[in-house]
Amino acid sequence: MPDIEFLHPNYLYLLLPLIPAIAWYIYRHNQVQANLQIPDIKPFKQTRRGVRVYLRHVPFVLRMMTLALLILVLARPQSTNRWQNESVEGIDIMLTMDISGSMLAGDFSPNRIEASKDVAASFIAGRPNDRMGIVLFGGESFTQCPLTTDHAVLTNLLHEVNVGIIENQSTAIGLGLANAVKRLKDSGAKSRVVILVTDGVNNAGSVDPLTAAEIARTFGIRVYTIGVGTRGTAPYPVINAFGDVFYQHLPVEIDEDILKEISSMTNGKYFRATNNQKLREIYAEIDQLEKSKINVKQYSRKYEEFRIFGFGALILLMLEILIRYTVLRIIT
Repeated sequence: MPDIEFLHPNYLYLLLPLIPAIAWYIYRHNQVQANLQIPDIKPFKQTRRGVRVYLRHVPFVLRMMTLALLILVLARPQSTNRWQNESVEGIDIMLTMDISGSMLAGDFSPNRIEASKDVAASFIAGRPNDRMGIVLFGGESFTQCPLTTDHAVLTNLLHEVNVGIIENQSTAIGLGLANAVKRLKDSGAKSRVVILVTDGVNNAGSVDPLTAAEIARTFGIRVYTIGVGTRGTAPYPVINAFGDVFYQHLPVEIDEDILKEISSMTNGKYFRATNNQKLREIYAEIDQLEKSKINVKQYSRKYEEFRIFGFGALILLMLEILIRYTVLRIIT
């Protein structure tokens, strides 16, 4: 439950003058009571008290409550969740995705890149305690998002991933893996993981995939590799001389031997995804990874709560006016 704090707590001292005001009202009320001497009260025993008798103190009570609420508005109440360091179960994971042109192949629905993004987004949502980041690679590689626990930002950046934001006519698997390892090597987590998704063969970049895998093993980083693509042929988008896009069935070439060796060297595992469902099952299996304790600082947001007090003061003021000028109206 969020705590209530006051941005200007000194205004609460204004509540103190209400105490003598209440005391003065009681004293004055006792002093102005009228006395009537009569020989016998029997004729008055059956007389019923009017509504005015019961409501005569209500306007004053409502006025005091209105002033108290207005003072609370001045003090500016806020609800907040306090900052705290918690020790939670989690691991550091870098999602390393191939965004070369072949990831637009239509053997996945709607294509490989969108299917990979959707499954990765679900994977992120299912692991709220993990720090995650995104590395992209095609003919070159860059970090789309460093390690973070802000999964809302991470997911938004994931949705912005698309083929064409970097050179996409080649695939630099080694460079992408090396970039991910660089992001994880200084992590304090006991368990660090790279999930590398690709549909091709390493044919670009200045870092050999096995060299990158050796660096990952040196730092104790486990690499899970996923080859995406049907077996045999798949429909690839091709642009003709007139700029028109059409799909042509071409052989699916995934360097499974290299991917298997990368995962084997780093104590990981290789998977082959041939459709959307298989890709989801692979991520579900990776989701069973061991976890290690890391320190996570929870983010605290403050929400203004003065509006409800101000609205309450307005209601009470209107109620006081209504009672004073209707039921307790004085006709002269």
